[in-house]
Amino acid sequence: MSAFLGASRIFVNPTARVALDAMGGDNAPGEIVLGAVQAAREYGIGVYLVGREAPIRAELAKHDTTGLDLPIIHTDEVIDMDDHPATAVRRKKQASMLKALELVRDGKALGAVSAGNSGAMMAASLFILKRVAGVDRPALGGLFPTINGACLVIDMGANTDCKPEYLQQFALMGSIYMERIFHITSPRVGLLANGEEETKGNQQIIETHRLLKASASTLGINFVGNIEGRDIPTGAIDVAVCDGFVGNAVLKFGEGLGETLFGALREQMTSNIPVKKLAAAVLRPDLRKVVKRFDYSEYGGIPLLGVNGSAIVSHGRSNAKAIKNALRVARQTAETGVAASIAEGLQKLDPQNLDPMTSQNTQS
Repeated sequence: MSAFLGASRIFVNPTARVALDAMGGDNAPGEIVLGAVQAAREYGIGVYLVGREAPIRAELAKHDTTGLDLPIIHTDEVIDMDDHPATAVRRKKQASMLKALELVRDGKALGAVSAGNSGAMMAASLFILKRVAGVDRPALGGLFPTINGACLVIDMGANTDCKPEYLQQFALMGSIYMERIFHITSPRVGLLANGEEETKGNQQIIETHRLLKASASTLGINFVGNIEGRDIPTGAIDVAVCDGFVGNAVLKFGEGLGETLFGALREQMTSNIPVKKLAAAVLRPDLRKVVKRFDYSEYGGIPLLGVNGSAIVSHGRSNAKAIKNALRVARQTAETGVAASIAEGLQKLDPQNLDPMTSQNTQS
């Protein structure tokens, strides 16, 4: 097993590889290949570069790859950003994205990363890797920077219509991910609602709250109850549970707000007014630290939790830094046994015992 526990440490075993869809994303293959080179050099990660060999080799030739483990798996087909996900997965059997996932399925790669069509990546992961035993719906977990770390919001868009049982599983999956990847002991899990009281929310939220409250101790979840949107950036919780409709709205709002705030700061910092230029020079080092904390490329990509393997969905605009970190997270997710832990946790569920309403009906 790897000794990797963070971005600053090197893997003990450099021969285990992660599969990378080298043709996926707006900046493919240039930034994608560069990200693989950086991951191989900085983290000791072996990377299968899956895609069209000629352009991949042309990009590799631009960098010093001496001693790096970067084998190419050639395939001509590529799933484009505007392809219909399910249709593309069915028709483009030789696509680079699918081939990367097949390497995981066949035990040749620890995980797969793609910055390509996110819908296709989710569909292909389900088709090729299959669901973890007990998982009804795999979910995307998106990381949001907070005052003192990061918060995982789950689901981020994979499931727009959810039963309470799905959200219960999301809570378990998110808790395991934050514990294994961020080394948080007993992550605080909150249910995103329009108020902290148990009675707040629609029927879905009320029923989910009741279900999580009843099952938290059995599942080993530190459920803190309902939370509000403001609790995500303040660091009040480590995992925010919601359906994909709400989660995607949170994601898009966060992206827009971040771009707006940093744009306004940049405008003020680049002003030609002498006093502002002096203030900018003094504050620039600290502001760079803040920008780094809110930089999505630091996290690399979004894990698809609940499938039998490590599958990381990266942003379509991913640069080399984002790909480098996505490869790191893919390997770490595999080597810390996230999928196996989810399966083990779900085995503890017994609906006849965990749902108070069901128990009362059974006893009567």
